[in-house]
Amino acid sequence: MLARSPGFTAVAALSLALGIGANTAIFSLLNAVLLRELPVQNPGQLVLFGTGRSGGSTDGCCATDLYSYLFYREMRQKNQVFSDVSAMLSILFGSMHGAVAGRLNLEPMNVQLVSGTYFPMLGVKPILGRAFTEAEDEPAGGHPVAMVSYSWWKRRFNCDPAVVGKTLKLGSTIYTIIGVASPEFFGTRVGESPDLWIPLSMDKQVSPGWNGLDNKWFQSLYILARLKPGVSQQQAQANVNLLARQIWHEYLGPVLSKQQQEDLEHARIQLTPAARGLSRLRFQFSLPLQILMAVVGLVLLIACANIANLLLARATTRQREIAVRMAIGAGRTRLIRQMLTESLLLALLGGALGVMFASWASDALLAMVSAGPERLPLNVTPDARVLAFTLLLSLGTALLFGIAPALRATRVDLSPSLKEGRGMAAVASRSPLAKALIVSQVALSLVLLIAAGLFLRSLVNLANLDAGFNKDNVLLFAIDPVDVGYKEDARLVNLYQQIEQRVTALPGVRAASISFFTFNQGAWTDPVSVRGRTPTREDDEEVNHNVVGPRYFATMGIPLLVGRVFGPQDTERSPKVAVINETMARRFFPDGSPIGRRFGIGDDPKHSDDIEVVGVVKDAKYESLRERMRPAAYYPYTQRIGYYYDFEVRYSGDPQAIISAVRRAVGEADRSLPITYGNTLARQVDRSITSQTLVAQLSTFFGVLAVFLACL
Repeated sequence: MLARSPGFTAVAALSLALGIGANTAIFSLLNAVLLRELPVQNPGQLVLFGTGRSGGSTDGCCATDLYSYLFYREMRQKNQVFSDVSAMLSILFGSMHGAVAGRLNLEPMNVQLVSGTYFPMLGVKPILGRAFTEAEDEPAGGHPVAMVSYSWWKRRFNCDPAVVGKTLKLGSTIYTIIGVASPEFFGTRVGESPDLWIPLSMDKQVSPGWNGLDNKWFQSLYILARLKPGVSQQQAQANVNLLARQIWHEYLGPVLSKQQQEDLEHARIQLTPAARGLSRLRFQFSLPLQILMAVVGLVLLIACANIANLLLARATTRQREIAVRMAIGAGRTRLIRQMLTESLLLALLGGALGVMFASWASDALLAMVSAGPERLPLNVTPDARVLAFTLLLSLGTALLFGIAPALRATRVDLSPSLKEGRGMAAVASRSPLAKALIVSQVALSLVLLIAAGLFLRSLVNLANLDAGFNKDNVLLFAIDPVDVGYKEDARLVNLYQQIEQRVTALPGVRAASISFFTFNQGAWTDPVSVRGRTPTREDDEEVNHNVVGPRYFATMGIPLLVGRVFGPQDTERSPKVAVINETMARRFFPDGSPIGRRFGIGDDPKHSDDIEVVGVVKDAKYESLRERMRPAAYYPYTQRIGYYYDFEVRYSGDPQAIISAVRRAVGEADRSLPITYGNTLARQVDRSITSQTLVAQLSTFFGVLAVFLACL
């Protein structure tokens, strides 16, 4: 019967394909981010210490998300509930630069530091060579070896089976490749894909400016563990917390201050199921994806209501046929079954088309979520779970749009129906069911359009917030002095100054600066102590700290309000100075001008005289447009010598010409120094609201789609 009505079949199948395809596409992304388990042995036995929300490092007592290497070693040796424990650095060293043996040019490499127990604990076996073992954990700096990912092996070595034994150079250290990971294993952090895994024991060689294996309070690691058979998560958590308090108490010493006692009593490690791995994407996109699933669910309801109306109209034209068949003995149940079979065929056809649509739409969604030139390493191709979801959705829609028209069509009064009466075509349009379906389509479409309008208004308001800096016409670069052998000394400072001077002198460049961080690229937070000020409860709030060049404020467009910015007088041997923002001036120096006042980093009053305030700048956002204004302090890199990778350039004119000119100018300062163009500051700001943009844009699209379906 469907073949006899090609127009009806095409419209119904298209409506279902759009509705089911939208649901499948969103579910594919949700599955990749929230549901898919790690490709490791028995993932249900894995647990994570803490929540995985934090990253970087902290030096405070009793951290429950990040842990020191010494803590990890003691926990592994003394616990009674895990079959094995492993650790990994909480950040991925993205775009480090190294050279493969036989090549002089440096190339970007994503490096993850892990303990020697990482691969054995996960049960991941290499396809070539061997994996790390516990022996790689000791001694520090004694195991320059690397495991490479399958994707990098395929991309860089063209699947060369002789890759094991080859070498590569990172910084001044030469590493030997000992194995290739299996194709399905991307690591344990969803949305990140290391090219190399290197033992944690090599942290000083990989990151000479940021490490601390022998420091009990350098807490920078995630700890993953595998539960012993028969041990529950609650039992493991009790054992872990008992052991953790003993370890922390030992670190603090026999005599504890009142604050240390309170910190120790309130510290509690939460064990989190780690079958699905760690993911910051999960925290960022969990709610948006759930909202979008609700939106596409409503779109599918509208499609079902539309097809139900079409089936009611079609049943009207078939009313005499149905009456004749019932008159010659066909039962009502048999006719309902036939009509539901037709509905099922329609739903399966729509589902098949929907999967085709979803395969294209999933790639588009991934591009939207990535919000950058490089796509996130997420596999959004439909797997068994996605296909099962689509099949169940198709079966559900068949019942949803098919059963009411089938019941209505087979409720026939034989005598009038067998007569060729006039006006029968108008029956369906006059039926209460048809009217209710039309009203429901219009109502749901209006709900979606109103919701889309609200999401769009929120996005516009967020985008128009005053960030405190001028995001337009700023290019963001990254340099990598570590991998070309620079030490934290005067030569490194001279490199920064040479780069800034040469780039600033370029035509079209208005200002340029090195910095520790730029917007939405991380943060350094610590409390401060102020000379002559008794600490208050408000002082417990940590302050944002940044290390910058003398032209940083001009480059970022952050206005100076009082005092001065950094200059050539601020050297390594001169008195230590800082520029603070308005919020810090109000919070810590409320009784007068902050210029000339002194403070120190950390809550130890002994350091409250370390740094002099020389200027106050306008408040700015640091990590998110939605954050409230926070106290912040800036320091000159000439007085805090270290590895700083961010490089900002304010320009006018053609950005492509400026990018090329900047590369040449940096090459003149040191032609071996890797420099990478990352993004514009404006796009970096836009990336910080990717989840809000995703919801606003897709809800608008689906709202328009709902109206289109309601009009069919």
